[in-house]
Amino acid sequence: MGNFDSILVANRGEIAVRVMKTAEALGYRTVAIYSEADAGAPHVALADEAYLVGPPAVGESYLHAERVLEAARRSGAQAIHPGYGFFSENADFAEQCERAGLIFIGPTPAAIRAMGNKAEAKRLMLDSGVPCIPGYQGEDQSDAALAAAAGEIGYPLMVKAAAGGGGRGIRLVGEAAALEAALTTARSEAANAFGSDELILEKALVRPRHVEVQVFGDRHGNTIYLGERDCSVQRRHQKVIEEAPSPAVTPKLRQAMGEAAVAAARSIDYSNAGTVEFLLDAAGEFYFLEMNTRLQVEHPVTELVTGFDLVALQLMVAQGQPLGIEQADVAIAGHAIEARLYAEDPANGFLPSSGTAECWRPAAGDGVRIDHGLDEGQEIPPFYDSLVAKVIAWGEDREAARRRLRRVLRNTVLLGPESNKDFLVDILGNPKFAAGEATTEFIPEEFPSESLAAKSPSSEQAAVAAVVQYCGERQVSAEQSPVGHQTMAAGELRNWYSSGNLHSHYRYPAPSDDVLDLMVTARGESDYVVAMGDEEIIVSLHTFGDRTAEISVAGARKQVHFTIAAGEIHLAIDGASFRLQNQIAFAALAAGAAGGGQVTAPMHGNVLRVLVAAGDSVDEGAPLVILEAMKMEHEVAATVSGEVTDVKAAVGVQVAAGALLVEIEPAEDT
Repeated sequence: MGNFDSILVANRGEIAVRVMKTAEALGYRTVAIYSEADAGAPHVALADEAYLVGPPAVGESYLHAERVLEAARRSGAQAIHPGYGFFSENADFAEQCERAGLIFIGPTPAAIRAMGNKAEAKRLMLDSGVPCIPGYQGEDQSDAALAAAAGEIGYPLMVKAAAGGGGRGIRLVGEAAALEAALTTARSEAANAFGSDELILEKALVRPRHVEVQVFGDRHGNTIYLGERDCSVQRRHQKVIEEAPSPAVTPKLRQAMGEAAVAAARSIDYSNAGTVEFLLDAAGEFYFLEMNTRLQVEHPVTELVTGFDLVALQLMVAQGQPLGIEQADVAIAGHAIEARLYAEDPANGFLPSSGTAECWRPAAGDGVRIDHGLDEGQEIPPFYDSLVAKVIAWGEDREAARRRLRRVLRNTVLLGPESNKDFLVDILGNPKFAAGEATTEFIPEEFPSESLAAKSPSSEQAAVAAVVQYCGERQVSAEQSPVGHQTMAAGELRNWYSSGNLHSHYRYPAPSDDVLDLMVTARGESDYVVAMGDEEIIVSLHTFGDRTAEISVAGARKQVHFTIAAGEIHLAIDGASFRLQNQIAFAALAAGAAGGGQVTAPMHGNVLRVLVAAGDSVDEGAPLVILEAMKMEHEVAATVSGEVTDVKAAVGVQVAAGALLVEIEPAEDT
């Protein structure tokens, strides 16, 4: 250990920003590393210096030890903070730092190794008297030995990768007949993810809670716990919502779990920040699950209820100083809940989503904290974890925190990639969650896959989308026209046309397999009538700015956010977001790009039907081809009248965006 005043943060995104903010506030000089994909990322701009460490792939950049250490050498950094993920629980890297004369801001390599293997960690905890789930963590890894152990443990049971984490290499086995297949797949996942196919078996607890205890130790023999966090709301063993304190933990239970966590830490002479994870059953019995030898993603909820800055404590301990806090100094005040905002698609199996954050407007409010490393217009790359931001709210009690968090999430806008924001809002509004009754089975029980399908907008929301898209397209047309650009100031003559009122047709395919057919008619400067079948909806536009508009619909005045591109609008309204594609515009845009009578595919898709043949006469707007894309059907229409001269599309063939589908010889009067 030794003194340092310059820190290299060996991470990216929100955690790099989080560490740098505390370090800079304490007077430390900060150094960032970045891959080619992150050259314009906020953590790069925030640091005093930044060094490129390689191409986007993590193995060639953030996980390339020699390049990271070389950046530290070149910058003159004296310490490395690993954040979480990447090198944070890598004992070999911690040793490399020591050999290079750098301070690794975390536990010792020996402590990391002791808890890095689940089998060894469990054996150590059993020797230390920490309650553990009944199971098998033996060295004999043969199928026969595991099957025999499974018979003694009983079903259901969990098969787990001994070196694992993050939900990989885990299988729930309900009966003996399914064990062999589970062992095979778990071994394969473990070997690929962690370089070890060692497995352990554990009795599966029915609907437990996942409760973890934050511990902190220094190099002077002082180890304390800072309360617990409830992380039961998970999907595929990945945490989604975390809170402190746990609604299921009494003061007496908190003390028992805290003392067990401290015993676990002391058994390996642990220093710096760490988390001991437990499963808590309905009877109030708790069992050791694993220890994470690093700062956790969800550490902000502990900070908000204890008042301690955990990163500041990490830096203090890494300097060799005493922690300066006794157990009696730790008190829990109020309640905090954190939601992980991911760029992912809940309607599509929570698959990660990448792309440009076209509109990123994090909300704010009393008791609200948002940790993120994203700028509007920044690309969310596909190479890294899809976590975009952590949205956290504190309240005097749990209900106040829940209300605040739900409100700030509804008012936060992320348009561009898909996100789980609406899903998080639904979780916080769920009665079982509101009552504090969520277990690790909460999401599969309360949100089956069919309930996660993309929602259709209401008729009023669709009407607003059509009006906003209409105004956005008119604005672009005016800006591109020399005359329009000169004469159209903000709002001036927006809907003027010499032959009368303007009309525009929008046809939005909805996830419910319906089609929302809307006709927008402009009346005056800022009023619009939107016809949907027999229904007419009046939408008034008050302001129209950069991805933001203020409108009135059905007597309610509200603000909306939007992005418009290539016939598609992504709209945030009423705390939810919708992505709507105008089928009519797609064909027109594609034909306009190709020119004349060449009709091209407006998106990647599968050809479902071909409605014309060579020699047919078609009118402008006539349907030519039906494409299936993003689980919806899209009509590609003729944009000129004339004779079909060639049909390139074939049923069942996947076509790329821009592929030529149909050629039309325009009629002479077109």
